[in-house]
Amino acid sequence: MADTKQMATEGDSPPLGKATVIEEGTAFKGSMTSTCMVVVRGRIEGELSTPTLSVAVGGVVQGRARVGALDSQGQLAGEFDADTARLSGTVSDDTVIRAKSLEVKLISDDKRVVTFGESRLEIGDAPVPPKG
Repeated sequence: MADTKQMATEGDSPPLGKATVIEEGTAFKGSMTSTCMVVVRGRIEGELSTPTLSVAVGGVVQGRARVGALDSQGQLAGEFDADTARLSGTVSDDTVIRAKSLEVKLISDDKRVVTFGESRLEIGDAPVPPKG
């Protein structure tokens, strides 16, 4: 875990208190539960539960995630349940995002553009846990 109070710059994560950081060049496979923010600059594959998930540019999260807040500038693939979702990265094919609110940031200068594959977004009601 890292304890940092740095200011974010474009492409970085938001300012942090305590955080679990998966750095660039690091890959994690398995199940992870954290009581603090998870910042992904590398790659996570598996199941994740955290109050806040921040996926930086170049970061990848693939699998299932239950989060309070999702802020992704990287790549998402799988199934995501969040209270709030802010996207400005890539959402892969066959990805499901369930959220009470969704913010999509599109910038046309080729720095940050959201790309949706064949995905399903469910916005508005409280996320309902998947059956099974």
